[in-house]
Amino acid sequence: MLTIPTLDHVVVNLRDQIDDGQETYRRLGFTLTPRGFHSAGSMNHLAIFGTDYLELIAARPDDSQLPEILRAPIGLNGLVFGTENASVTYAELLDGGVSVEPPLKLSRPVEVSEGQREAEFRTVQLSPGTTSIGRIYFCQHLTRDLIWRDEWRHHANGTIGVARAVIVASAPTAIGALFARMFGADAVRPIVGGFSLAVGLSRFDIIVPAELARQFGDAAPAPEGRKEFMAALTLRTRSLDHVVSALAAGSVNAVREPDRILVPAAAAFAIALEFRA
Repeated sequence: MLTIPTLDHVVVNLRDQIDDGQETYRRLGFTLTPRGFHSAGSMNHLAIFGTDYLELIAARPDDSQLPEILRAPIGLNGLVFGTENASVTYAELLDGGVSVEPPLKLSRPVEVSEGQREAEFRTVQLSPGTTSIGRIYFCQHLTRDLIWRDEWRHHANGTIGVARAVIVASAPTAIGALFARMFGADAVRPIVGGFSLAVGLSRFDIIVPAELARQFGDAAPAPEGRKEFMAALTLRTRSLDHVVSALAAGSVNAVREPDRILVPAAAAFAIALEFRA
């Protein structure tokens, strides 16, 4: 069993539409890092927050080596825990009876003020088929100074962190049980319509479709035949007024309520975005 989970980042799958995804998230008020090219062949942009980040990921249309991107649904498709030692995490997951792939080392060039450097990290991913909600993995950063840089942390919409990821499932118990095997039974608690896993300063809520509809209404992404999937993010912002200004500048329609601003999935690459101060 692992120690207390922490959030490293969340992943938005764009398939082969990285230009459109980049433009969409800039219009939503995010500052994005320059386009990166992984050693595995994928491409990305990051929106860096205080201690976590949002990753936009895509592949070239003809890249047969990346089916986990090109064949996966567009939208939120990756929840990534942090780890300080990928090898230890791998061993602990195996000991806990969780099916997991061996650590994989990846890298990508990064242009910073000091010149070009190589960002390096190691990942440990749950084996395909362990869950159908999307990709769940752990990331160990070997060059943290190339990710959390102040010039990339300032966003027009004021976002400073991921407060919550929302998973919808017709049977939340199975996913709750998986997280309990990974982190211990006391890490998962019941909530209205499902379960919640505390992830550092964030949380992952696993809720039934009716509860997703109650919380997000028409802003929720369509299930498209899926019984379980990653559906929404709650983002913590410095000020809801910042969000209003950024969305207006980007000509993005959103719903403002007293305690939140809700961007429909249709305007954010199939993810409902909830901003809260």
